[in-house]
Amino acid sequence: MSEFESGTERVEARLRFHGENHAIRWFPKATSILGAILLTAGACIALLRPVMLASPHDEINGAVHIYAGYLASRNFSLAIALLVALFMGARRALNSFLLLVAMVQLLDAVMDCVEGRWPIVPGVSLLAVLFLPASASLSGYPFWKIRAWKDAA
Repeated sequence: MSEFESGTERVEARLRFHGENHAIRWFPKATSILGAILLTAGACIALLRPVMLASPHDEINGAVHIYAGYLASRNFSLAIALLVALFMGARRALNSFLLLVAMVQLLDAVMDCVEGRWPIVPGVSLLAVLFLPASASLSGYPFWKIRAWKDAA
């Protein structure tokens, strides 16, 4: 967009995001809401019942409570960010948060594999995989394309 003002020229460039003026579709909305609910549930479990995050034979001590608090703050932050971006209609921010949550969940799944927590790996992995097409729906590109991560489409 360019503009001419009383003898001086001011040029503005605005990069457009895929579908920027369109309403957010149902799939990214539903994924964001589901993700926020699950992240909040995980945060509450970490705060109120950290024993549920450990093996039955593991001791729950002060250090576990400290790291459970960190997990809770991470999950609450991500849940709030998803909901705020969704309700503000901030497509770019929502896309970034969807990608961030997917990456966090994928890394959580890797750690679950490394530490042998096999029963929860499928659920964590499924949640991560759910966020990727929701992001692609917003950006117009799959996550492995650089354009999914940039503001310009």
